[in-house]
Formats: sequence, structure tokens, C-alpha cells
Amino acid sequence: MSTDSATLSNPEIGERVDVGGIGTNYIVAGEGDPLILIHGSGPGVTAYANWRGVIPDLAQHFRCYAPDTLGFGYTDFPEDIAGFDMDRWIAHLTGFMDALGIERAHFIGNSYGGALALALATRHPERVGRLVLMGAAGVHFKVTEGLRKVWGYEPSVEAMRDLMTTFAFDPALVKDEIVRSRFEASVRPGAQEAFSSLFPEPRQRWLEALATDEAKLAALPHEVLIVHGREDVIVPHAVSERFHQLFPNSELHLFGQCGHWTQIEKRERFVALVTPFLRGPQ
Repeated sequence: MSTDSATLSNPEIGERVDVGGIGTNYIVAGEGDPLILIHGSGPGVTAYANWRGVIPDLAQHFRCYAPDTLGFGYTDFPEDIAGFDMDRWIAHLTGFMDALGIERAHFIGNSYGGALALALATRHPERVGRLVLMGAAGVHFKVTEGLRKVWGYEPSVEAMRDLMTTFAFDPALVKDEIVRSRFEASVRPGAQEAFSSLFPEPRQRWLEALATDEAKLAALPHEVLIVHGREDVIVPHAVSERFHQLFPNSELHLFGQCGHWTQIEKRERFVALVTPFLRGPQ
């Protein structure tokens, strides 16, 4: 992948910026209006792993920033945190923008990343342009068995393969390379201890913590593109249908034969939808 920052030895490691004392890893590529891509919350996830398939396309039109958010990937994991709350995630994200001189950006948020983008938009609406939500959390729903499997992961190659198969509708998409890469990331020193502390039992409370008040969502003035896979067993598509009911300026695209990996399973269509939406008249 052609990026400004990904290293040859480990493409998941890009640039590094200090955000309030937290060393934050991010991938950057392209030129144009700033676009921030926020990954999901699975074990071994990094911004690069989540977005590497679409960054080269999006970087033709935007200055893309894909950070490892607080608690994930190669960003520092502060020792003073036992579980995270939305306030701290928002502070880290706005601090990341401030550190790079980004006053306002478009956002694409995947799963947990969509919930984070929505929380930012309701608290700091002036910093958000257009929003793309992809299999996003952010309203109340009952924790699924698929999500329990994600947040309850215990490291092994077999467990990671099973988990990756849960993400995808078509198991043929789950290649040995991605299983090995995510597994190895999940067993880096301290990684599993950090991950397991993020969403411990009872899991439902963390879904509630990710949710934004529906009245605030309904008041959002932003244009929102909502994308979801019909066969998603991590976040049910009813969540995106609820978003579509709430947002005054939204459109919803539901893909059949697609799980939680829209940007991978429907890559070409995803790029074709997202690019003109984000490039539309301001």
C-alpha cells in the first residue's frame, strides 16, 4: 500500500504523535480535505489492518488519517486506566486532531469506531464534516453472541480464525495471512492484558457506554451515510436502520451476503459509495 508513513518492516506502524503524553500511532496518506478513519474493537486490530484495503483509493481524493485509538494497536496503553469511558476516547481523538492541526474532518467509523465518531459529532459538531458509519454501534441494543466472542477472545490461532470467520459472510475471505497477522498482534507483550481490560463482563454495560442519547442523534445536522451488511452477526443491521430513522440527513445502504466487513467484503461498492458522498457540495 502506498502511504506516507507505513514502514516496510511493519506496515501497521506509521507516524507517531504525542497526544497529551500518549504516543499515538497513525497511518497517513494522500492529499486533500482531511478524512479520519476509525477502526473497530476486535483483538489484534490496528488502523492499518482495518483500512488497508481502501486507503489507497480514498487517498486519491483525501488526506487520510487512520489512528490506532486509545487502547488499541501501537498507541500507548496508559497504566492508569481499567476500562475506558467515552470521555477519554473523545479527549484522545480531539487531542489527536489538535496535535496535527486538523480543525475539521470527515469521518468513517467502523463498529466501535462509528460510535466514537457519533459521540464526537454530538459533542463537537463543528469538528465533523460528513459521517460514514459502517456496521456502527452507538444506540442501545442487546449484546450479540458474535460481539461476546469478539470482546471475550482468548488468544490462539484457532480462536482467531473462528473469530475472523464470524466477521465475514464468506469464510473464503478469511485467509491464513490475516489470521496469522491478527493473532500475532493479539499476543504482543501486554496486548491481551490490555484488550481484555477494555470490555470485561458484563459486556452489556460497555454497549451502553458506547451509546449516544437518541435525542442528540436526532438533532445532528450532519449528512450521514450508513452502510451495513445484512448478515452481520456482530452488530445487527437493525442498529443502522434505527440510525436512519433518527438522523434527519441520512441514507442507508444494506448489502446482502455481507457480514461485519463491508470495506473488505464489498470493497469496490464501498469505495464507490463513500467517495462521491464525502466529495459532495459542502
